[in-house]
Amino acid sequence: MPPPGVAPPAPGTSVPLGDGIRWVRMPLPFALNHVNLWLLPDGGGWAIVDTGYGIPEAQAHWDAILQGLGGPVTQILVTHGHPDHVGLAAWLQERTGAPVTMTLGEFYGAQLFWHGLGRSWKQDALELFRLHGLSLAWQEAIGADRDSYRGGVPALPSHFRRMLEGDRLAVGERTWTVHVGHGHSPEHAGLHCEEAGVFISGDMVLPTITTNISVPALSPGEDTLARYLASLERLRAIPEDTLVLPSHGRPFRGLHPRLDALRSHHADRLRILEAACQEARSAADLLGALFERPLDRHQIIFAMGEAIAHLNHLGARGRLESRLGSDGILRFAAVKAPA
Repeated sequence: MPPPGVAPPAPGTSVPLGDGIRWVRMPLPFALNHVNLWLLPDGGGWAIVDTGYGIPEAQAHWDAILQGLGGPVTQILVTHGHPDHVGLAAWLQERTGAPVTMTLGEFYGAQLFWHGLGRSWKQDALELFRLHGLSLAWQEAIGADRDSYRGGVPALPSHFRRMLEGDRLAVGERTWTVHVGHGHSPEHAGLHCEEAGVFISGDMVLPTITTNISVPALSPGEDTLARYLASLERLRAIPEDTLVLPSHGRPFRGLHPRLDALRSHHADRLRILEAACQEARSAADLLGALFERPLDRHQIIFAMGEAIAHLNHLGARGRLESRLGSDGILRFAAVKAPA
């Protein structure tokens, strides 16, 4: 593999990374403006890893890429069910006839987001955010926004092949081992090829930005941060000099130092929150302590989920206690040491 200094691919093209692997980059309509996808040689054809956000611009880029592949698409591997990863899976499956492979938790989670459970994911999220003190103005702004999940996922595959932790997937002459992680999504799949020295990390490990760790609205008391940190520790079984192919940013080496940095980042966030909770505070009260930059309507959803995740973690460790106020807002306060 070449050193991770190769320039990102231009729209509608792919860049070779060695061992036949090719890098594809698709646009996103957000501040985080791209997602990386990967092409793996599979016999005389190609396996696609992740599919991009379901917008016409990305479809046009795929049209150009598919025409130049020189072989059929043999399978579609999806790391997780967020729109920038699964958004065009059904469209690509229909165009190519290739099967879609993903974990059960991600397939079911995507179906739940798309179809709802008696109501939309947005209603569930707003109920959670209301409990944690988000202002009425922000609630109205989020409620007025279009359904961002269906906006990025026009359709979902109706059937799939299931992959599980430890599965060994044959892709051409290579074998890729499935590493399931938690915290960012229900059952996020990373793919490690020991022979090639490559780890497709999806969103679980990114080179410069931190993965969003949010509390799911249907499981509001869950300690998702603990699940994420435990997932990172399991990734230490992958050799440090492995080339990491992340979903955002550039390929990089130095997996273990990056795992250290991510753990340190979350430890810092926890210290900041605990210090800020000497008086009872809601998650919404604490956004300014965690995020220095202004947040837009899209980012506030992730920011609230992240704040709640860290507060839940501190509560689970006995560092904070929570109380429901007469106004219906949940607030957290540091547990005082006995005198």
